[in-house]
Parts: sequence; structure tokens; C-alpha cells
Amino acid sequence: MVSETISSQQAIDLEDKYGAHNYHPLPVVLNKGEGVYVWDVEGKQYYDFLSAYSAVNQGHCHPSIINALKEQASVLTLTSRAFYNDVLGKYEKFVTEYFGFDKVLPMNTGAEAVETAIKLCRKYAYEKKGIAENKAEIIVCKNNFHGRTTTIISFSNDEDARKNFGPFTAGFIKIDYDNLQALEDALQSSNNIAGFLVEPIQGEAGVYVPSEGYLASAKALCEKYGVLFIADEVQTGVARTGKLLAVDHENVKPDILILGKALSGGVYPVSAVFANNEIMNVIKPGQHGSTFGGNPLACAVAIAALNVVKDEALAENSEKLGELFRSEIQKFADSNDLVKLVRGKGLLNAIVINDSEDSSTAWDICIKLRDNGLLAKPTHGNIIRFAPPLVMNEAQLLDCVSIIKKTISEF
Repeated sequence: MVSETISSQQAIDLEDKYGAHNYHPLPVVLNKGEGVYVWDVEGKQYYDFLSAYSAVNQGHCHPSIINALKEQASVLTLTSRAFYNDVLGKYEKFVTEYFGFDKVLPMNTGAEAVETAIKLCRKYAYEKKGIAENKAEIIVCKNNFHGRTTTIISFSNDEDARKNFGPFTAGFIKIDYDNLQALEDALQSSNNIAGFLVEPIQGEAGVYVPSEGYLASAKALCEKYGVLFIADEVQTGVARTGKLLAVDHENVKPDILILGKALSGGVYPVSAVFANNEIMNVIKPGQHGSTFGGNPLACAVAIAALNVVKDEALAENSEKLGELFRSEIQKFADSNDLVKLVRGKGLLNAIVINDSEDSSTAWDICIKLRDNGLLAKPTHGNIIRFAPPLVMNEAQLLDCVSIIKKTISEF
């Protein structure tokens, strides 16, 4: 059944009939990927300019990662954490040294890792800071995207994600992003503040890059008020923005770091929460976990995926190509009324289309980009996010820039 050849329309019809309608995909049906390219079932080749929301930073089906997956899959895939296995400890040593923390708590998905960080932050607040039980509050930013679990949507202001899913979890204070005064006011407002949870760049909101110095100043404020600084780098981490972590642009060391997506190169669900001993040691046996978290397959894949990032200098490549991309697209935007602005860091970029948020223009442009061999997706109506795999080279990037310019010019 799975190996049967079907047309694009048949595949779309099957999903429509048998799958929940919780996504609105671009109408293209992919069945093969390699490096920066994907192919549809009819054999047409495209540049992937979404990278599975930055999970495929290392490119599609990277041979080193796939080999690690195959080798481990043929030996041992899952023991649960009821027993030790011979890969988890090696992975934990490797990954904590790689990112510079004492300890890691392994999970599977980004949302699970965010939930883990929230629990860890609260537990630390009760046991180490002396906040009264059930009183801990965490400051978050408006227009955030941290996942779609019930707790996380409790502090979202995306009505699609929230409406008719309540009642919601209390204990969160929403402030404006990139506003240090709002952060300080919130920190001063209560003695029950446990942490500040923030994306270094708000990806889903439309690749909003904060003012220079915002992250460093926010971290300093957290230190001043004895509050944990929690960086959600599920989308921005692992070389996407031109540094290993987006916080590295301002030399900020989070108290708690959340990673996912590209931690596995898009080959397997792997996420992780990092902290030093003082914080992580509040978690005791039975208080948090996951059957699949830290499984041997995930660990082998993540080691291989992170080795690719270093061996192929993907952060450096991302920084260089990102500057080239923004400069080329900005020149184009200066002479084209349809593109309002371009923004981003490294190879996480977006263009803002000069139309209202509720218009279909950005979506229609993405359909035309698809026709011209490049896959991207709008976010928040009039914004198109551009995030190709970090293994892209300069010639490929310039080819993509010309596709984008040609498509928008003809639109």
C-alpha cells in the first residue's frame, strides 16, 4: 500500500478524507528530498525554502545522519528509561559539552521541551527561591509561538490556536516583545516571578528580530531580579541564524535552553532542555519523563546531526549567505512596490508583502513560487518566511533569489 505510486491529487484527496483538517498545506505532494532539493510525485524538482520550519538545517537525507539512523536502528531502538542503554550517556556528555551546560533532559518534540522547561522553572522557583506553591508566574511575550499544548496556548494570543480550547492554565504574564521597560515593569510587579520565556527571534510571528542589545539587557534584568532566563531556540538554534544559537549574537547564556527541530536534522523527533546542576537537580525520579525521550535511536541521530553542523561549518555558511540574501532582496524591494521590507538573521528571513494581513497575496505568491520551482509558505497573512537548508551554496542561493525576484516582478 505505502509503496504504491499515486498522483498528487490522489494523495491530497486521501489526506482530506482520512486526516484531521488541522493544517492547510501548500498544494504540492513531495516524495523525495536530497540536500536543498525536494521532488514531487510527478518528478518536478524544487528548492526547499522552509526546511520543515528549520528542522532540516543539515539538508534532506544527509548521508551521515541517515547512516547513523540505519546503524542504530538495526541494533537497538528503544528501551524506555526503565533501563540504561549504551548510547544515552554518550549523547548526554556530547551534547552538554557541545552547548556548554552541566545537564540535559532529553525529550522528543519542541512543545514537550517547552513544557519541560516550564515545569523545571516552576519547581526551581518553589524549592530554591522560596516562592509559595502554586504562585509562580512566568513572563512571556505577545505573538509568541512555543507550541500548541493546552498550557502553551494558555499564553498565546493567536485566536486560531486558543478559541474553544479552554479553560486555560494560569500563571503567565504577557508583555510586548522587544520592550525592556515592559519586562522591567513585569519583574517589579510581583515577588512570584519565576522566569522569562522568550524566542530570540519570533519565527512564527513573521521573523521579528529584536533591537540590538535586547537579549543581553533582558538577561541582565532577569539576573537583577533573580529570575530564570529561558531561551526557546527550537527554531532559531543549531546554526539557523548564523551562530550556533541565536543568543550567541549577544553573548547571552540562558539559564534554561530549549532545543528541538534541527537537533536531529529532521530525521527523527529529538528535543532537549539544558540547564546547569543547580537548576536541573530539582528534578527527581518520577517527576518528569517520556517513554521515547533519550531513546538510543534519537541519541545516535542527534550526535550525527550536530557533528554535521560543526564539520560543514553550517553556522558560518548561514551567516554569509544570509547577508547576501538580505542585501539582494533589499535592493529588489527598494525598486518594487509589492515588497515592503526584508528582515532576518542568518538564513531565517522573511519578506513583508505590501498588502493587508487578511489578503491572499502572500499565499498567491507562494503558489507562483511553487510553479517556478521554489517552496515557501506565508505566515500571518502578508509575510513570507524564507529558510532554506544551511547546506545551500552561493550559486544555489543566487538562483533562488532570481526565482523570487522574477516571480514577484511578474505577479
